[in-house]
Formats: sequence, C-alpha cells, structure tokens
Amino acid sequence: MYLKVSTQNINPQYSTEREKMRKDSRLSRMLHILIHMAQMEQAATSEFIATMLNTNPVVVRRTMACLREKGYVTSVKGHGGGWRLNVALEDITLLDIHNALGESSVFTIGLTDEHTECIIEKAVNREIGDALAASEALLLRRFGEVTLAQLALI
Repeated sequence: MYLKVSTQNINPQYSTEREKMRKDSRLSRMLHILIHMAQMEQAATSEFIATMLNTNPVVVRRTMACLREKGYVTSVKGHGGGWRLNVALEDITLLDIHNALGESSVFTIGLTDEHTECIIEKAVNREIGDALAASEALLLRRFGEVTLAQLALI
C-alpha cells in the first residue's frame, strides 16, 4: 500500500520560513563581531553589538560569556567598558569559536526513533547517520583550517 501525498495545498513560503527558524546563526554572527572587534580601538558594549546584530543585549552577553570562558574575549566593567578581543585573529579558527559556543552538531537533520524494531528505519537511520557523521567531520576539519584573520582579509 502506498501513501499518495498531494502537494497542491502546501505553501512554499512555509517551508522557507521553517528553514529560517531552524538555522542557528550564532557562529557566523560571532565571527562577524569578533572581526569587527579586532578593528575597534574601544571596547564594544553589549548594546552596540546587539544593535549590529539586531538582537537583545542579554543574548549578546550570554553568547559572549561563552567566548570569555575560553579566553577569546575579555569583559571590562564600568565607564568605557564592554567586550575586547583577547586573542589575535590569526590564532583563532572557526572551529575554536564553534566549540566555544557549545555547538553540538552542525546539522539539524534528525533521525527517527518511532519504530525502533523496523529494519527499514534502522537502515535509513544508519545511512543518514553515517553520511551526517562523515559530512560533519569534513566540515569541522575545514573549520579548523580557517583563521579569523583569513576571513578579515588582513
């Protein structure tokens, strides 16, 4: 028995909107900010960064705290305070920032576990899982080869 699926009533914009919601842009946003910070003479306040990213300063502080824990940025309190880059761009890779942000997986494709005894589900999950693992290993290896200085074109 085959299931016939009609696509007549599917809103193509809905798929695009759902894809946008699932994307985690923290890595690209933080890379962008860190490169700008390297070019700034003064500390960047959370409010300034939030304005650049069109987000809330609380989100900025929470995200920057992850980078501070790994030593990539420092925070300065008081008048003239904010966030400062603590490591040269040449010494930071995309992988460093990816790891500092606590990213667990670069892909949002999930495996199903609704029919754990089904041999087809097992085969599908195995193939998708293997492909995702190989792709992620390749991508993370590449992340480790690219420094922020390369992105900054300096």
